Amino acid sequence: MTRPLSRHLLAIALASALTSAPMLTATAQVSTAGPVAPFTVSDIRVDGLQRISAGTVFTYLPIERGDTVGQPEVGEAIRALYKTGFFEDVEVGRQGDILVVSVTERPAINQLTLSGNKDIETEDLMKGLGDIGLAEGNTFDRLSLDRVTQELTRQYNNRGKYNVSIIPTVEQLPRNRVNVAIAIEEGDAARIRHINLIGNELFEEEDIRDGWESGEHNWLSWYRRDDQYSREKLSGDLEKLNNFYLDRGYVDFSVDSTQVAISPDRQDMFITAGISEGEQYKISSVEIVGDTILPREQVEKMVVVKEDQVFSRRLLEVSSEAITATLGNVGYAFAEVTPIPDVDREARTVGITLQVVPGPRVNVRRVVFQGNTRTADEVLRREMRQFEGSWYSQAALDRSKIRLQGLGYFDKVDMETRPVPGSNDEVDVVYTLNEVPAGSFMFGLGYSGLTKLSTQIQLSQNNFLGSGNRIAVQAQRNAYLQRYDFSFTNPYFTDNGVSLGYNLRWSEFDNSDFNTAQYSSTSGVGQVVLGVPITETDSITTMLGIDSNEIFARRGYTPDSLVDYIDAFNQRTFHTWRGEIGWARNSLNHALTPTRGTVQRVWLEASLPGSTVEYYKLNYSFSKFWPISRHLVLNTRADLGYGDNYGDAVTRDICWTAPTAANPNPDQTIDCTPGSDDFIKTVTADGLPFFENFYAGGVRSVRGFTDNTLGPREAAFGSNYEQAIGGAVKTTGSLEMIFPSLIKSSAARASAFIDVGNVFEDIDAFDAGELRASAGMALMWRSPMGPISISYALPIKKEDGDDIERLQFTFQGGY
Repeated sequence: MTRPLSRHLLAIALASALTSAPMLTATAQVSTAGPVAPFTVSDIRVDGLQRISAGTVFTYLPIERGDTVGQPEVGEAIRALYKTGFFEDVEVGRQGDILVVSVTERPAINQLTLSGNKDIETEDLMKGLGDIGLAEGNTFDRLSLDRVTQELTRQYNNRGKYNVSIIPTVEQLPRNRVNVAIAIEEGDAARIRHINLIGNELFEEEDIRDGWESGEHNWLSWYRRDDQYSREKLSGDLEKLNNFYLDRGYVDFSVDSTQVAISPDRQDMFITAGISEGEQYKISSVEIVGDTILPREQVEKMVVVKEDQVFSRRLLEVSSEAITATLGNVGYAFAEVTPIPDVDREARTVGITLQVVPGPRVNVRRVVFQGNTRTADEVLRREMRQFEGSWYSQAALDRSKIRLQGLGYFDKVDMETRPVPGSNDEVDVVYTLNEVPAGSFMFGLGYSGLTKLSTQIQLSQNNFLGSGNRIAVQAQRNAYLQRYDFSFTNPYFTDNGVSLGYNLRWSEFDNSDFNTAQYSSTSGVGQVVLGVPITETDSITTMLGIDSNEIFARRGYTPDSLVDYIDAFNQRTFHTWRGEIGWARNSLNHALTPTRGTVQRVWLEASLPGSTVEYYKLNYSFSKFWPISRHLVLNTRADLGYGDNYGDAVTRDICWTAPTAANPNPDQTIDCTPGSDDFIKTVTADGLPFFENFYAGGVRSVRGFTDNTLGPREAAFGSNYEQAIGGAVKTTGSLEMIFPSLIKSSAARASAFIDVGNVFEDIDAFDAGELRASAGMALMWRSPMGPISISYALPIKKEDGDDIERLQFTFQGGY
């Protein structure tokens, strides 16, 4: 892949091209009106000025009235004025005792435009040009433009684009102005057709080149872009080649020659490298010298290279880095560990001396944050594990960075240490942050003949007013639905990180809107949630709440088993005291775009004794990111759930008249009159309440199947339409391959996935053969309005009657 050129590096490259330019051009006219005899200047006149003021000329002119001027002084004056860069022609003469300076100004740049550049961003290129003076309003210098053209051509050549065409155009305008246009035709990068290593006898070329950024053209090159030649990439690959042999003990390895050939059409590259492998060396001795600060025995344990081992530069670096990191964690920020090899070529051995130079012990004077335009400074400081005024600790700094990334407020967090001027034992730590929207907002207004006027507003903010508090508000209302939600969480209710949250909800809705069994309910919920951190990555969460759920179901409309459950209690309202306790571990390296780490949670939710229904639900969720390469990240996910009642089953006899065509929804009577023609039916309520069942299918579980439609289904009495009723057992999982480099934007990620899962009535009904599976592609985008997920999936294991939905979209999705 090509590497983006930073503004700073581009400016330096362009500037370095210009610094080699002589101050006087071959076309410039620098002269006098003739030999000047010495005279005393009574006055100075400047002719030819258009934009530049006479005062500016006098500022640079080394001659003043009253000075005695001869030929040497005139020559010096001409050189001084020309060095300003303002003039194409400078001529000095005299008229009596008046010094006459005649100048021809260089034109000013009225407009500077770029076109055709894709590999180098316009903003970066304009910044680089502006840093060297080629910008609108500045004086135009054609030589500078030519030098910039040559430098840009060289930059594109380094990126493997040898067909690049850079054509500058200068348009003359009135009042000594010009428009400058730079048209760029980048062309395609030359493809690497063949890489040939000559001299490798001990290892296969495929093994040697594993991990190279440069590769021969193949069917995956469209994604990895490893077939695009770049001098920069090739230099790095040759360094990897050298490391490959040094890590295996071949101390005398060398790259004898490197040849890069290009085809006549400048489209194909051929790379040849000649190498000498040499002999394998072993380690004869390992010695640690210098001031180790820590006990020498402790330092020796960090050294992984041992006597009689095959020499490995990588293991030597690991040993040095381990000692350096350990010293850095106790304040020695500038500690150095230098391996000094003693090579015995006759014996084929290397003696290693590790010289430890700890340097001064360093204090962190200040911790500074940059870029947090919305987030309060206090919100960031409470995530710090490195404190001001304490000894420097690299581990604490790194952990602080991960905690900042874990907030989800920033897509990029950079850290650097800056020495304090005049002090060799103090540093300032600077975190540079790039904030992103930390929430979502949605508003809807509509009208239909069925629901009449419909309104919806939803606000979710994870960093409310920059305070770090999380707040979510939702209101939705139409003729058939009313819903109001409010939640608030203070993640730092106490200074040591104990969080406190509140959830309130009231709703009247028809459950059929969620592709589940058709019944209506009116519910109210109130909860208090407490979170307690126990380690840097682990926490315990508890919840206590109360809710009331009034359910409206009727035979012929709702599946009979659900109606029977309600009838068994002889009431429609279910009151629940609800408790929950859970443990979670989060070791992700980034909250928004993780590439490594694990997040898992297990929690038990149960209704407390005295509730209408006494039940429990045990849940477990798991997600782990595995970085396979810089092009691939594997995410493995699992979501399991099981529920049941812990109280006795409830049984009751009811009188029921079967529906008829004339009376499809007959009333139920509570007391059965002896001799009645009504059918006496026994109903039982057992297991997990149906309104607490698990569901599967959709974007958040098994993509490619309609939301909530997998699992047990049942038709209402007298109907052939089967409705999803959920189940007490849930098993879903996913393998998702993320392509972090497919989309250049850090706000979007593309992936390919395989989803598997289903829900079952109870544990006895579990059957692995009934699991459903799908495969497809997904795009996750962190939009300004909130996260959006789009997926297209094809079911690869399904059954007749499954509801298929290949293209699925959800707002407030996730990574």
